[in-house]
Amino acid sequence: MQNSLGPLLAALVCAGTSLSAQEQATAPLSVIDWLDTQVAAPANQPVQPEPDVTSSGVIPQVTVQPLSDVAAQRVGLAPSNVTGLPDTLWSGSNGSDLAEAVKALPDTSLPALQSLTMTLLLAEANPPLGNAASFDLARVDALMRFGALDPALALLEQTAVNRSPAHLKRYLDLSLIAGTEGGACALTTQDPGLSPARPYDVFCSARAGDWDNAVLVLGTSRALGLIEPAMADALERFLDPELFEGEPPLPVPATPDPLAFRLFQAIGTPIPTRGWPVAYANADLSSNSGWKAQLEAAERLAQRGALGDNRLLGLYTQRRPAASGGVWDRVAAVQRFDTALATGSPAAVSKTLPAAWRAMGDAGLQTVFAALFSDRLSEMVLSGTTADLAFEVLLLSPNYEMAAAEFPARAMRRPVLSAIASGSIPPGLSADGIEGAVVAAFSDAEPDPEIVSLAQSDALGAALLQSIPLAHAGSSGDVAQLTTGLATLRALGLEDVARRTALQVLLLKGTG
Repeated sequence: MQNSLGPLLAALVCAGTSLSAQEQATAPLSVIDWLDTQVAAPANQPVQPEPDVTSSGVIPQVTVQPLSDVAAQRVGLAPSNVTGLPDTLWSGSNGSDLAEAVKALPDTSLPALQSLTMTLLLAEANPPLGNAASFDLARVDALMRFGALDPALALLEQTAVNRSPAHLKRYLDLSLIAGTEGGACALTTQDPGLSPARPYDVFCSARAGDWDNAVLVLGTSRALGLIEPAMADALERFLDPELFEGEPPLPVPATPDPLAFRLFQAIGTPIPTRGWPVAYANADLSSNSGWKAQLEAAERLAQRGALGDNRLLGLYTQRRPAASGGVWDRVAAVQRFDTALATGSPAAVSKTLPAAWRAMGDAGLQTVFAALFSDRLSEMVLSGTTADLAFEVLLLSPNYEMAAAEFPARAMRRPVLSAIASGSIPPGLSADGIEGAVVAAFSDAEPDPEIVSLAQSDALGAALLQSIPLAHAGSSGDVAQLTTGLATLRALGLEDVARRTALQVLLLKGTG
């Protein structure tokens, strides 16, 4: 990097740079993988005892002032020893500004940027300067948008869900999708003033066994126009299903709605989740769903980085597929490859790797495949087309730096990929198009000056949030933005993220 970045890099020695080191140290676990392996920590951490003596007999002066609002608190699921990010990540920014930056996060298809996004959304750090509640709710909304339902619920539960109707509505909505609405409904019935809308009152009253009140509220609300007719129809069937026996099913709501989703489940006409936002796919992970529905839901979530790799593999290998086509062909291909790897036979791997790699590519799950199988694949002596594929698999895995050493002949034939994996551009290496943009980013390209300025002004979290849309825009074909986006990630200390993003752009976009 150029000398102008010296002060920034020095300032980030204990901040962003540690994220890259931590990611490598904990590979191949992503934040979502890590959450799957953890037991919930106690809400109140033990406080170290203070000395019971004083050095002076002088009575201290105490200033008293009223509390204007609920005190901001640290909210997050991944502590700094997991993320590598500092406790001051958010404390130099206003919560409203951070909330807007979170809302602007793209639904990127690049796993490296997905992983960075999840890390930031789940990072535990000191609260922002003000408006912390709006920032926390924006994080919850983003997690739901990306399909991370359980983390969204866990994060929301740290914010005192009964502090406002906005908090409680999100708690109700997330719980309804998860099928765990008991606690949220209890809060609604205990304090009706917090209820976000009449339909929730009706549902929660019925769920608590107070059917008379539910019928009264529904009838009154329908007469006063306080409940949409379609929702009222669904609630009526929920309250008295026998009254509607033989009636045609209700039309599926045009707009996704968590309460409608739960009501349609309850009245025996569940809404297929495939056409609804990805967060609803979590409902199909239940053992009550068929294996095919579980597989399709798991793939949708894995595509967004919202499901641990090993959980997907567990579903893939649960049993033998009884049909063919679509997801069944993918399951069969992965199972055959997994079996071939277990035999240790290069010939068996050569026969099964191309089909498995192609099948996972069709679903956009190459990096998941790489994280699952690259270690065992790199231990085998392979040649020809199989070695070519294994080289790409290793480059898309957390152990991408080993690819050149494991497959030196392939590395020589693809110098750009090898240079990016090593993080060092050799003198004289040139390329055109997207490859050229990537090479420039790892040479002497300048990062985005506004994002760099943010990081230099103690707003590292805001800078990191803004770097993601920039890198995402570059990955969509704008070579100038790609260069700037990758250079900015590197300037912020995210060398590992920058390299993985570059490799994924080159290998998953059909170049390289």
